[in-house]
Amino acid sequence: MKKADIISRMAEGAGITKAQAEKAMDGLLDAVKDGLKDEGRVAFIGFGTFSVVERKARQGRNPKTGEVIQIPESRVVKFTPSEGLKKAFVRQAKLDASFRVQVPNG
Repeated sequence: MKKADIISRMAEGAGITKAQAEKAMDGLLDAVKDGLKDEGRVAFIGFGTFSVVERKARQGRNPKTGEVIQIPESRVVKFTPSEGLKKAFVRQAKLDASFRVQVPNG
């Protein structure tokens, strides 16, 4: 799903124009970026948590040449889903598995 698809769903669900939904989406994304910069963590109860984590410097390998290279330390954004979000996918996976057709041998 792309940003434009989300904006369309937001507009339809909230009964607003796509322009208004896009403005709301941009505001949300800016707030998340600012929260990560300022506090290092943004939590959406029932959805999940975005957090900034530090990766240590490490050795890697250039896949083209096989040469060993140094990868510098970095800060990256990590997403951890909430229990509710995790359960929604586990339940769906169980339902999908229960609809498999068994073909008898022979």
